[in-house]
Amino acid sequence: MLVASAKEAGLDVVALTDHDQTAGWQDAGRAALELGIGLVPGMEISCQTDTGISVHLLSYLHDPTYPALVDEIGKARDARITRARRMVELLAEDYPVDWDMISRHTSPGATIGRPHIADALVTAGVVRTRTEAFAHVLTARSRYYVGHYSMDPVTAVKLVREAGGVPVFAHPVASARGRVVTEETFEEMIGAGLLGLEINHRDNPEDGRVYLRSLARKHDLIVTGSSDYHGAGKPNRLGENTTTVEMLRRILDAGSGSDPVGMSEHI
Repeated sequence: MLVASAKEAGLDVVALTDHDQTAGWQDAGRAALELGIGLVPGMEISCQTDTGISVHLLSYLHDPTYPALVDEIGKARDARITRARRMVELLAEDYPVDWDMISRHTSPGATIGRPHIADALVTAGVVRTRTEAFAHVLTARSRYYVGHYSMDPVTAVKLVREAGGVPVFAHPVASARGRVVTEETFEEMIGAGLLGLEINHRDNPEDGRVYLRSLARKHDLIVTGSSDYHGAGKPNRLGENTTTVEMLRRILDAGSGSDPVGMSEHI
């Protein structure tokens, strides 16, 4: 469980931002209260520009029932399931994996995605780690890769703000993951209401962080840090990057769609 692992890692506040879902909020909230950890509920929204560049948008403290956002996330989740099934079909032509095997690596309520497929490939002995699966089998350049519908990031920013949330651009210059957005897209997202940049992240190269810091200063944006922890299958360590108390306060002040949990002792 994320919250228990965060406690063991010495963290006093953690954000939960599963991809395109909020199903874990209640369980995480109960665990946070039991363990004395502050929790910022959120979500990581999969987006794509009109030129095909992948963008991940973090949404903190939004209303999880806001209809327009729920509709868009539902479309994306349905597309991810269709995409995952097609990827598994392609993989099954060459490797000993099938849909039932992938399902066993997925917790109830979660949408099957590439991380679950990667875990099944590890179990099947195709690769040694989830990281290796992404690098060699599930990369966007692989013949097994299948695209899927994703919201435009500018639209996503607007919907998050309408839902009372705090939109933060996740790992914006992670060039090793693929193409990064242009300065024009940054400005469009900021114009739409983007409030923050996730600068301190292992996938942002240092020269990119310098650029992001200048952008944050220019527009008075919230600066966050994140481990982007996805469990034991990836090298990311809980707490390897953190967010300052000052910036956490700005997130809490800006969010109005849902409440943080157990935060009074930590700010």
